[in-house]
Amino acid sequence: MGESGLNNEMSSLPNRIWRWLATGFFFALFGIGGLLLSLIWFNLLRLVIRQPDRLHRMTLNSIRSSFRFFLGGLRLVGVMDYRFTGDEKFQQDTGCLIVANHPSLLDYVILASQMPRCDCIVKQALLKNPFLSGVIKAAGYLVNSGSDALLQACETRLKAGGTLLVFPEGTRTVPGEPMTLQRGAANIALRANCDVRIVHITCQPPMLTKRGKWYQIPPVKPQFVITVADKVKAEDFLNESDLSPALAARRLTQHLRTELMRGNTQDNEK
Repeated sequence: MGESGLNNEMSSLPNRIWRWLATGFFFALFGIGGLLLSLIWFNLLRLVIRQPDRLHRMTLNSIRSSFRFFLGGLRLVGVMDYRFTGDEKFQQDTGCLIVANHPSLLDYVILASQMPRCDCIVKQALLKNPFLSGVIKAAGYLVNSGSDALLQACETRLKAGGTLLVFPEGTRTVPGEPMTLQRGAANIALRANCDVRIVHITCQPPMLTKRGKWYQIPPVKPQFVITVADKVKAEDFLNESDLSPALAARRLTQHLRTELMRGNTQDNEK
């Protein structure tokens, strides 16, 4: 879009009202869709499919297809747009940890819509959400309860060929503030001795940020750019001279922070 087109959209009150109404509609649709999947579709799958592995695969495929439909609707009505660079690399990521920065509430939906398989770690509080809890349980997502058992569960999932998505910041990025990573992702990767795929997400102008509300509509349609970068090997950060495993986790965490911030020169503040 040229400069004149951008200015016209910024000054178009009807366009902004339309995007506000559409955002609210799709926000409600997401919750209702999760409820319908849990109450109807997943139960139908359980009646028809008896093999656990096939049932789990079909459940994840259903979630991925639902996310694609949802994002396609957002794109069609002009609420947002997105594009991937290097998403074909996801086909190589069996038994791999995917780490990404987290500028928007839509990050998980966008990534899970494109990944062939997406296991995920979710907050325990989401199990109390009536619209999402059924989806979380059906998909077999790992729940972050803060216990050491989570590391073992992640290792088991990865060694079984799962692809585990983690946002190492632990929450959405606070625009304008330095990126701070927790060591959980590094600890998982080192324990499972797996590859780590780095994914970088930008969203301009910002949408659904940590401090932004759904009804705070950006002046122009947000554009998401998702860059799937190269993998690193967790074992490359181990050193025989280390007195503690925490040193390797610290090195890997610092490397992930550097890579996730690479090229992120724009301010995502709303």
